[in-house]
Amino acid sequence: MKTITVELGARTYPILIEAGLLARAADHLAPLARGRTMAIVTDENLAPHLATLQGALTAAGVASETIVLEPGEGSKSWATLERLCDRLLDLGIERGDHVVALGGGVIGDLVGFACAILKRGCKFVQIPTSLLAQVDSSVGGKTAINTRAGKNLIGAFHQPAMVLIDPAVLDTLPPRELRAGYAEVVKYGLIDDFAFFEWCEANGAALLAGDLELREYAIAHSVAAKARIVAADEHETNGTRALLNLGHTFGHALEAETGFSQALIHGEGVAAGCALAFGFSAAQGLCPGQDSTRVAAHWRSVGLPDGLAAARIEASGAKLVDHMRHDKKMAAGTLPFLLARGIGRTFLDKTVDLADVEAFLDAQPR
Repeated sequence: MKTITVELGARTYPILIEAGLLARAADHLAPLARGRTMAIVTDENLAPHLATLQGALTAAGVASETIVLEPGEGSKSWATLERLCDRLLDLGIERGDHVVALGGGVIGDLVGFACAILKRGCKFVQIPTSLLAQVDSSVGGKTAINTRAGKNLIGAFHQPAMVLIDPAVLDTLPPRELRAGYAEVVKYGLIDDFAFFEWCEANGAALLAGDLELREYAIAHSVAAKARIVAADEHETNGTRALLNLGHTFGHALEAETGFSQALIHGEGVAAGCALAFGFSAAQGLCPGQDSTRVAAHWRSVGLPDGLAAARIEASGAKLVDHMRHDKKMAAGTLPFLLARGIGRTFLDKTVDLADVEAFLDAQPR
């Protein structure tokens, strides 16, 4: 088993990674139950994984209650948050209890936020079942719901007590969801690890095709990278953690244009957003054009969108920039962008003129 620790003082927690871990989850959850009933929150698509977890808990003598939500971004809403909190209160959840979030990024974000506000803060455990959640959203304590104004605008920093990652559960993930999660894997190479980007170029196709050993390596490498960044800048105050947003400013604008629908799921938005960030960097003379071309080529090689045309976005630059104005990182009318001087050389730029971004987007093929 691979163990990675997120070093946050009194809130330090372990991330455990091993194939088959879901069936052995009770070994780690039973001590947290304190002889009480554990609440498991999941969605309708995860019945087989839920059955595995429930069976493990029952065999260990741990009682559980399950709350099943509708899948999809639509559940990251005020209405679902209210229903979830009411149900957890009906179950008598105490501050010392650990709620289990079994699912992808939507479940993790929603359950984490509910636990952040329930009785002013109770504990939770992440058991991520999508590649995107395993390498990104389950680690670091960012929790949130969506609103009409945009994605993840209502939320809190609330760290889990533990993260249990079983790469084997990815075998049941639809190929599109797997590719979307892979975008977040590649992102770590684009940020500050050129050698890992090269590893992705060489191994990405096999990883997506089902190679478990490659998946375990990619997950552990990605999680270690995020744990290091989160430990250095938990609340995104010194600029280090902001690097994790590479591709997200452009990507969230594309997602907003599609109404955060299945037309463009998050990882696809991140891929297209990274391609646009590198393209804009090249257009501004910051990044070699061949690096921008290389990033786009890798996305195409694994079936991910490499720009507006592939993402089926026809909106004008002005409309996309207007979506960006709702970004939660906006400060004093200025929106910081993650740009690049090359692959593995990402930096935060707080001087970007949105008029330049608009002109760049208008020039992109559709």
